[in-house]
Amino acid sequence: MEQARQVTLIQAAIILISTIVGVGVLALSLFAVKAADSAAPLVTVMGIIIAFFGLWLITLLGMRYPNQSIIEYSEALIGKWAACLFSILIIVFFGIITALASREFGEVVVTSVLTKTPLEVTVIVMLLLAALSSRANMTTFTYFHHFYFPVIVFPLVLIVVLSLKNAQMVYLFPVWGNEPSGIFGGTLTMASLFQGSFVMTIVIPAMRRPERAKISSFVGMLIAGGLYLLIVVATVGVFGAEEVKNLVWPTLELAKTTSLPANILERLDGAFLAVWVTAVFTTLLSSYYLAIRFLTQLLRLRDHKMFSFFLLPFIYVIAMFPQNLLDMYAFIQIVGRWGLLFTVAYPFGLLVIALIRQKSKGSRGDQVVAESD
Repeated sequence: MEQARQVTLIQAAIILISTIVGVGVLALSLFAVKAADSAAPLVTVMGIIIAFFGLWLITLLGMRYPNQSIIEYSEALIGKWAACLFSILIIVFFGIITALASREFGEVVVTSVLTKTPLEVTVIVMLLLAALSSRANMTTFTYFHHFYFPVIVFPLVLIVVLSLKNAQMVYLFPVWGNEPSGIFGGTLTMASLFQGSFVMTIVIPAMRRPERAKISSFVGMLIAGGLYLLIVVATVGVFGAEEVKNLVWPTLELAKTTSLPANILERLDGAFLAVWVTAVFTTLLSSYYLAIRFLTQLLRLRDHKMFSFFLLPFIYVIAMFPQNLLDMYAFIQIVGRWGLLFTVAYPFGLLVIALIRQKSKGSRGDQVVAESD
């Protein structure tokens, strides 16, 4: 492996956090509120639990096969052809995720900042930036996330904490919401926003101490999940569930109503958008990097750079497929929910097979020892 064992425990957690915290920050509260009304925080917590379960499965598999990614060790577990089919579907899934994230970025930019700029320009610029950056090796990929991590997390935490002074607890009740029937669907949607955690499948093989990957996964999910939960609580607490339903990007509106002490800055939406653009870049970089690294491993090639621009036209076409903003978010929710089959159900199946094989090997070993005695 190229420059193997360069990623530290802390860097692995940072990659996980900066990958998860990205484009979904803006519409996070809207998805939760539309699904469960005032139970949005509860839906978020349940989504975090499902996402953490999926991450835990990936981590256990990575620790069991510390020198391989899921594309490689899946062939040993379920056979070459079945693994190849699932690997292709995973590559397509992360290509679609990259496309939808770039489209959402473009919609926000042309609506809020560059109103006279064509949507196609903003989308292709961000995709080109991700494609260029994805040519880096694993060490440089790690440094990208390490460098931008404080720029993303600390300002977001500051904005959300400051906004809590305007929150009203009454907006967060009843805890179960007025429409409990939507909790299940909302939980799946919220869990899908954490699917960037799949990046650990390529991070663990590059860790100096892969046996400690559990710590990185736990810390990373705790911080990313805690930040997402804090955003939902703050948004619902400030605006109320019914008002959030009328907002396209509730977190952006939250930043507009928040100011620094002593009115140093009366509105923080400009600073928030700058932070958000950085978060979008790190998320796009990870999903794009995953797709081309998986494709390289599937084809048994040594260098992933040849695919950095090969996938770009296909991803761009997918990004421009939704007709408008509403279609885009509907598409995002559908793709995200079905994606849980690849990021949670598939690793669960692989881990079960790995445990069964280990048990059967152990039983055969005990039988051989008994016969020799």
